[in-house]
Amino acid sequence: MRGAGQPQTESAGERAKGVEMRIESQRLVCCPVSDGEMERLIENEKDAGLKQAYSEMLRGCLAEPENRIWHAVWAMELKERPGTVIGDFSFKGAPQDGMVEIGYGLREEYRGHGYMTETLKAALKWALAREGVTRVEAETDPENEASQKTLLRAGFVPTGAVGKEGPRFVFRRRSHRGGKSRESSCAGSSKR
Repeated sequence: MRGAGQPQTESAGERAKGVEMRIESQRLVCCPVSDGEMERLIENEKDAGLKQAYSEMLRGCLAEPENRIWHAVWAMELKERPGTVIGDFSFKGAPQDGMVEIGYGLREEYRGHGYMTETLKAALKWALAREGVTRVEAETDPENEASQKTLLRAGFVPTGAVGKEGPRFVFRRRSHRGGKSRESSCAGSSKR
């Protein structure tokens, strides 16, 4: 699980000027932040690993503006308290071979209320509705049982593979008769 920035006073929509993407759930609205806000996240981040991750995300946004949405940090804002950012998530780059990876973090005082599971479910639905995306993967620290449980509650299943950050999980979209697709957490075979 990643850390999350400090609460903000401006809304997520204001920070993402010019970006009309948003993901909504029952209690949250998630919007990609601007490059300037990403720069401030990097500046204010004390954890070296997160600072590096946020820097990589910003570099991706600048290098691939046409795929910015897949590199940007998405702020998680409470609907009932506009301007209160409780965490963030990001896709770790544009889809490759039908797969995008997601990383996330939630401020400690908001943990244990289902916000991250709710966000992941909404982000999965959004990502799998994008052309060419058939699965979403995630990694979590092997010792972070709370994050692993969050992934399982959101419908991810373990792949059996271990990545750089720890065990890998996957959520797949599969097709069924009639040409429509439905979401599935069946892992099937993994290329990783």
